[in-house]
Amino acid sequence: MRNFDFTPFRRSTVGFDRLFDLLESGASAAPSENYPPFDLEQRGDDAYRITLAVAGFREEEIEITQHQNLLVVSGRKRDEENEGRFIHRGIATRAFERRFGLADFVRVKSAEMKDGLLAIELVREIPEEMKPRRVEIGARGDAQRIERDADNENGGREAA
Repeated sequence: MRNFDFTPFRRSTVGFDRLFDLLESGASAAPSENYPPFDLEQRGDDAYRITLAVAGFREEEIEITQHQNLLVVSGRKRDEENEGRFIHRGIATRAFERRFGLADFVRVKSAEMKDGLLAIELVREIPEEMKPRRVEIGARGDAQRIERDADNENGGREAA
């Protein structure tokens, strides 16, 4: 795989260090295991679903953890006493750990397991202070504070 040098970009941008770190670590990462298989779908502008095929696992054997921008789904089968002897065992029940990188402000909304499929609903919720806002030319930043202070002095009603 090719190595990319992001040094020129790092010099000419501000606040993108995390992005470049992710690109550099992704380029050098070893290929990951493909178990369990999963689907990733976009369900709206800010809604996503990850569906993992976890046949043979029960809800209490699966753990979902979110650490800031990382979602970790892991499963570990309990040792069970089987009365019979398997001639062929084709249903995978080995332990697994799947990691998903999440964008900023993405959180787990819910998780549901049905018919051997684990569905994890994700939603991106951008805080109001992070959303774009229009700034009027010539407007002073403290104009709202002054207006609010005047309302408080008048008891919230306009002067007659």
